[in-house]
Amino acid sequence: MSSENGGGGRADGGARGAPPEQLALIRETVRKADTPRARPRTWRGAALAGHLPVARVLVDKGVLHLDRYFDYAVPEELDADAQPGVRVRVRFGAGRHRVREGRREGGGLIDGFLIERLAESDYSGPLAALAQVVSPEPVLSEELLGLARAVADRYAGSLADVLQLAVPPRSARAERRPSPAPAPPPPAPGPGSWARYEQGPAFLRSLADGGAPRAVWNALPGPLWSEELARAVAATLASGRGALVVLPDGRAVARVDAALTELLGEGRHAVLTADAGPEKRYAQWLAVRRGSVRAVIGTRAAMFAPVQDLGLVALWDDGDGSHSEQHAPQPHAREVLLLRAAQDKCGFLLGGWSCTVEAAQLVETGWAGPLVAGRDRVRAAAPLVRTVGDEDLARDEAARAARLPSLAWQAVREGLRRGPVLVQVPRRGYVPRMACAGCRTPARCRHCSGPMEAPGADDLRCGWCGQREESGWHCPECGGFRLRAQVVGARRTAEELGRAFPAVPVRTSGREHVLDTVPAAPALVVSTPGAEPVAEGGYAAALLLDGWAMLGRPDLRAGEDALRRWIGAAALVRPQAEGGTVVVVAEPTLRPVQALVRWDPVGHAVRELGERAELGFPPVSRMAAVSGPGEAVAGFLRTAELPGEAEVLGPVPLPATPAGRPRRPGGPPPGDLWERALIRVPPGRGAALTAALKSAQAARTARAGDEPVWVRIDPPDIG
Repeated sequence: MSSENGGGGRADGGARGAPPEQLALIRETVRKADTPRARPRTWRGAALAGHLPVARVLVDKGVLHLDRYFDYAVPEELDADAQPGVRVRVRFGAGRHRVREGRREGGGLIDGFLIERLAESDYSGPLAALAQVVSPEPVLSEELLGLARAVADRYAGSLADVLQLAVPPRSARAERRPSPAPAPPPPAPGPGSWARYEQGPAFLRSLADGGAPRAVWNALPGPLWSEELARAVAATLASGRGALVVLPDGRAVARVDAALTELLGEGRHAVLTADAGPEKRYAQWLAVRRGSVRAVIGTRAAMFAPVQDLGLVALWDDGDGSHSEQHAPQPHAREVLLLRAAQDKCGFLLGGWSCTVEAAQLVETGWAGPLVAGRDRVRAAAPLVRTVGDEDLARDEAARAARLPSLAWQAVREGLRRGPVLVQVPRRGYVPRMACAGCRTPARCRHCSGPMEAPGADDLRCGWCGQREESGWHCPECGGFRLRAQVVGARRTAEELGRAFPAVPVRTSGREHVLDTVPAAPALVVSTPGAEPVAEGGYAAALLLDGWAMLGRPDLRAGEDALRRWIGAAALVRPQAEGGTVVVVAEPTLRPVQALVRWDPVGHAVRELGERAELGFPPVSRMAAVSGPGEAVAGFLRTAELPGEAEVLGPVPLPATPAGRPRRPGGPPPGDLWERALIRVPPGRGAALTAALKSAQAARTARAGDEPVWVRIDPPDIG
């Protein structure tokens, strides 16, 4: 501490006998260091703004019982900066007893958004004052606020949680940099490869003329989809409006980015992805909000991009799981863009090589039109698809002893003469489940009857109790001593193929390392679903292994998802006229396999939609999942005022989360036992269901001591 009496005192860091001027300088430095520079003032006794002295604020509290606006007084000093849409800090949580000079004081500092300025408040008590305007940059527009409120209501969530997804964190340096001047609209592009589709040129003309066409686009196989998306964006820009494209991952974003740059040049569009880093991403976001850039492409978070005068929203591959947000309230990009299309009355384009049931429903209801190619063009662009079923495997001696059936080996051998060959393996990792090589009876542990696994080449152990098999294993059914993996991971498959084709390079693409492209030279590319790299000139052949593993999943979307992943891999193969061949190891009589052979994902989705309509499954009905401890779920269902048409299914126990494994959405924490109930309502009652669930959840969070439950609207993994 320094003495306040002048020359004879000693300050920390000062020397004895220092001159008085030096001591005074040290004391002043210490005083400044002890005073937090960024600490907001309480504005005690400060004059209020003369015009519209009340600020309505949304505080950054995600709890549902606080999902409303709060009024604050605007100090005169903050009058100019406290405009609707800016970030502010306020004191929240002070009681009525903490009032001084007619104003409420105390409470903790919390961030928020200033929604509007009012002449007076409908709150009769004293108001606290705004503590700080974080930045005069208005980041929350009226349109974005309306969209966020619609999403919160759609998913029974809070507005604050949605805005955390919609507005990126602030970067002061990015705000200080001016955004570039907006470029004039480009000329309308030609139809290009859109001419392959029956209504493709008309769709582009409508966008260029300022129309709002809505279409579900079943893209032809091959690499031209990114160029076609770029042309749709360019046609929208030509009308003087903005465009937004949401893609499943960074690799897809990079392809559309390259196509847009080639078509329009540099600086005509913004890229919003997490890989860009906080500052760069916020700078791009600001350029969009300020109107400097009218075209946006990006991953899931870009669905809220504040594009001015929006003319088109587009989504590629809506069945990909990455389009479903993992943070509360877990909105899906498709549903957010549907809300934007209705709110902004703009065009809508839902595209992909495959077709989801939700996309088929948009066409069946007449909300969107089909954008497809004729069957002759589909046959010309698609590869030849061949199947290997159980009967073929039973007759194939090589299939019982080796990794691949004879037909697959032949396809690999022929394909390697012309270029790279893709091998899709349904599971990742190096811990396959083991079975008898002769009769395929699953190998079981002698101690607990658990499944036997092989983490290493000579390591056989139980997947439940961890006991190693000390002596030689033998099959209790046929007496055989040889084991084979029921489903083999990507690395093990790469090893086996490498031994079979020693002169051919083998590349793997999966969770640890995802390849973007591979050269056109002959090579074996082993990939997990969704990680397939693009081959220059296309793959000569593709093998889709262990199809039963994806089809046999206990999930409502198992068939749809398996077909989507198969078509996603097969679309990278050359057309049949150029020798492109796909071999799928799955039962040929199953509906998804037949749809792949015919290359008819739309027909498969329409039939799935019809079956779900008969059974009352989503998307025809609306469904919610309520999960948590058993007593908490039961209590929630008792208090929720559900619509009269609501049907409650369950509760049923949820699978436990093993220790060390990632927690699935809606699943229990490791070591906890949870239950889940499904609530189903007929079409047209979804809003009533979400309102009832949101009200019940808000009442529950307001009561101290109640165990929390997790409410999810239209979960993609209902089983």
